Amino acid sequence: MKNLFLLLAISTSILITSCEGDQGPPGADGINILGQVFEVTVDFTPGNGFSRLVTFPSNIEVFESDVVLVYLLEGTTPGNGGPIDIWSQLPQTYFVNQGTLVYTFDHTFLDVMLFLDGNFDLSTLGPVYTDDQVFRIAIVPSEFGSIDLTMEELLQVLEINSSQIELLPN
Repeated sequence: MKNLFLLLAISTSILITSCEGDQGPPGADGINILGQVFEVTVDFTPGNGFSRLVTFPSNIEVFESDVVLVYLLEGTTPGNGGPIDIWSQLPQTYFVNQGTLVYTFDHTFLDVMLFLDGNFDLSTLGPVYTDDQVFRIAIVPSEFGSIDLTMEELLQVLEINSSQIELLPN
């Protein structure tokens, strides 16, 4: 009987010790995302060549490797707390009576060029397509650039709420 108790005590001791074991190296630190988002309202006219150069605000640091995403405000939809914005990622193509219209952009690490492109005379467009167009511009660290995100998902990943988005003057 003594041997049985001794065997159980040793077995229990080994079992408890083996559960502790070597914990291994510590895991990698969490990712610290420092993305930025801001909005700008644009009028596209023949006078500006249906384009607008938007310089990044001085408080936003952009690196050449960062990814720039641009979203167009399409409208709103009713929500429990009021209207909810509807955003579409650029480029965005529309088929209008005159032909094909594209809202698109290019960028450097200093600025974004927003512009309209089409297969027709853009001066025939009405103000619904040219005046007071609201764009949200997001600068995302390059390690996240391959992710295709909606505006809401992007803001969640960057931990930004809409009250933190800077509005640039026209």
